[in-house]
Amino acid sequence: MLVLLPPSETKRLGGTGEPLDLRTLTYPSLHSSRRVLVRALVGLAKHPDAMMAALKLGRTQAGEIGRNRTLATSATMPVLDRYTGVLYDALDAATLTSAGRAWAGEHVRVHSALFGPVGALDLIPAYRLSHDSRLPDLPLKKHWSGPVEKALRGTDGLLLDLRSAGYAALGPAPVRADSLFLRVVTQASDGRTRALNHFNKTAKGAFSRALIEHAESFDGVIALLDWAESAGFTLRPGAAGEVDLVVDQLVGASQA
Repeated sequence: MLVLLPPSETKRLGGTGEPLDLRTLTYPSLHSSRRVLVRALVGLAKHPDAMMAALKLGRTQAGEIGRNRTLATSATMPVLDRYTGVLYDALDAATLTSAGRAWAGEHVRVHSALFGPVGALDLIPAYRLSHDSRLPDLPLKKHWSGPVEKALRGTDGLLLDLRSAGYAALGPAPVRADSLFLRVVTQASDGRTRALNHFNKTAKGAFSRALIEHAESFDGVIALLDWAESAGFTLRPGAAGEVDLVVDQLVGASQA
């Protein structure tokens, strides 16, 4: 089983790990693509104005340039601990058990715009690059789509894709019966469902944490749906190739 998460633009700074070693990251087939992008980002950081434009940074975000300039030499920490923000606050990696972290290391991947999909316990530095960043002569979708799609196609078993559409475009998940895109929806009083936007991150984080704490893989969609119900989640088949995580409308409203 593989759980594929989006990254976050916000990241925890610092770390105690050795500087970035691309050879240690999950999916070694992506090594050359990662190396090209790291070199391009470090090089662009030498030109602050160009980097701020490429990454759509405001004046208060100028510190991101320094982080990109030193990303090849700065300290690292595990992927699950590096990312912050709504989804990762709900996942709360710092309070996971050792068994949960071990399961996440085997079964959870986070799709970084800089590194492609990486393992939950892979060691990475702080950096700034988003799916919609525009590096000169290096369009991210063209750079990543083929290699990432090939890497994901080589995975076996149930694949649960929790990425946003922007990151899914950087490398489509395989099209097969046990590859599912998870969509967070809410159900109105008239029975109709609608997609949630910002609030879906909290739901995805809570659902991911529950999967990690359960620390067992599922051999198919039916087993996943049965477990979700027993764990207090409303997960049901959606459109073709999708499952819907249904969140109570009042929960979404309370987070506004």
